[in-house]
Amino acid sequence: MATPRVPGPEDERQLELPCGATIDPHDIDLGMREFTCPSCGESHAVVTDVHPPSRFFPESLVTILQETIDTEDDFGDFGTPHLMGVVMEEFPERVVTHDASDDGAVGYSMVWVTDFDSRRLHEIVVELVVELMEHAISHAEDDTAVSEFESQMLEFDVSEFVEQYRQQRDFESEHDRPV
Repeated sequence: MATPRVPGPEDERQLELPCGATIDPHDIDLGMREFTCPSCGESHAVVTDVHPPSRFFPESLVTILQETIDTEDDFGDFGTPHLMGVVMEEFPERVVTHDASDDGAVGYSMVWVTDFDSRRLHEIVVELVVELMEHAISHAEDDTAVSEFESQMLEFDVSEFVEQYRQQRDFESEHDRPV
């Protein structure tokens, strides 16, 4: 578990969380999805760039997103950094990031820590991708496709999707695998 500590002037390895506590990015391991902050008592979601987008969506949807969304950055295919970018755009004060690309000791290049717990972050990511999909389909020239999508989205329950997906993925186990 990451432990907040008082930063010293000689210490450049620190990440200030949305709650104001500070952690050493080296305390974040690749399997960490959230931690309970001893300073504020809340759970903070943790996402690294090595976490696949299938952390949030089934592989079949990830494939569709990667095939349909063009990216113009150094990250390549649409993935976790893009998902977290959308979250940061929507909630800039509730997400912090740390660039560890020059630090080979951590195992990741980017880490995001949120003011939300991992379940709420999961719901937010799903909600924002649904909004992106609704925006994209609204530009379709096929009125039937637009109507069909809109009717499907009226029946889509984000919380229920997240609950079922998290149960399938068994996030608490080290044997978690994408579906």
